[in-house]
Amino acid sequence: MTTFRFVKSSYSTTNGNCVEVATNIRTTVAVRDSKQPTGPALSLTPTAWTRFLSGLS
Repeated sequence: MTTFRFVKSSYSTTNGNCVEVATNIRTTVAVRDSKQPTGPALSLTPTAWTRFLSGLS
């Protein structure tokens, strides 16, 4: 089974509103809420993740 290695986003705030992202799996980018580490994670293709990030700027 594949294990995601999540890291906290550099854009996360110090008050605990954090997003964690795992990019260690070549075919999947996983995103989750750091307050719910055992909760669900959103899985995206790398292309979808790049498009999402492009839309933020």
